[in-house]
Amino acid sequence: MLIEIDFNSDEAIYMQLTNQIIMGIATSRLREGDALPSVRQLADTIGINMHTVNKAYSVLRQEGFVTIDRRKGAVVCIDVDKMKALQEMKENLTVLLAKGCCKNITKEEVHELIDEIFEEYS
Repeated sequence: MLIEIDFNSDEAIYMQLTNQIIMGIATSRLREGDALPSVRQLADTIGINMHTVNKAYSVLRQEGFVTIDRRKGAVVCIDVDKMKALQEMKENLTVLLAKGCCKNITKEEVHELIDEIFEEYS
């Protein structure tokens, strides 16, 4: 699993890590049942604090992307609650679309962008 952290980014390191793991799942680089590296191993590999990795794994667990097992560690386990996922997506998209409207982004531009992004995960 290749993780690239931008230490100069304004985005928190744990969020960069969380988002990259989600992208790995979405692009099938990580699959259902795959074990993620241990907190210590990933922290050492990337050169970050173990608490940062632990926080990322906790977010992934809360969002239904992994389960945490004392023996196996963090394991990819995609949440099958589609209705909940759709509601969360709607809430997030509502804010993003409002920001886009403030910047005069058209409905057509949004559709093109969504199609472009969706193609990456199909």
